Amino acid sequence: MSNTENEELRWIESARRGDRNAFSKLVQAYQIPVYNLTYRMLGNAQEAEDAAQEAFLRAYKRLGTYQPDRKFSNWILSIASHYCIDQLRRRRFVWLSVEDNPAVAWLSSDDEQPDDAALRSERAEEVRSMLQHLAPEYRAPLILRYWHDLSYKEIAEVLELSEPAVKTRLHRARLQLAALLEEQSAAAAKKTKPAAKPAQQPAGRLSSLVRSAGLAA
Repeated sequence: MSNTENEELRWIESARRGDRNAFSKLVQAYQIPVYNLTYRMLGNAQEAEDAAQEAFLRAYKRLGTYQPDRKFSNWILSIASHYCIDQLRRRRFVWLSVEDNPAVAWLSSDDEQPDDAALRSERAEEVRSMLQHLAPEYRAPLILRYWHDLSYKEIAEVLELSEPAVKTRLHRARLQLAALLEEQSAAAAKKTKPAAKPAQQPAGRLSSLVRSAGLAA
């Protein structure tokens, strides 16, 4: 066990005894990854901040149930992801119109510059935008896989699923994104003249978009 992990365990034990300063150190250590998760799940900065605060509050109340053999980072991300899924379900999630999606503008272009950092950032934002179209149960594993770089086993632990279920949800999430790209392609085609080159298939576009955004597995 590393020095960092040992120190983290000391913070947890102190927090369990009511030491709020120790818990504050845990918050400082994980507030960025937790906020990143809640923001990508909810798509709204204020809601994401509220969700992150709620996740830490729940973690504080549940410290007595934390098992030291489990990574604390995965444990807190699990609390945050389940809270966000509940919020999305309460929100009565509605698919956004493809007409309002910023990815449409890119889909009408055949230009590719994968080495351009600005373009990579822009396309990463397009992928984030498309995440808002996914059902919560598919959005969470995708975010944990591509933004938090968790393994299938870790995602299964965070979401309390089996590894085969994680792989199935990731596969279905990619299919949903591919279907969305196909819809966007149709919308873009109505606004632009027919391209000289054959249109790229949705699955190919999805793979290209994810790679250029720096999110490939």
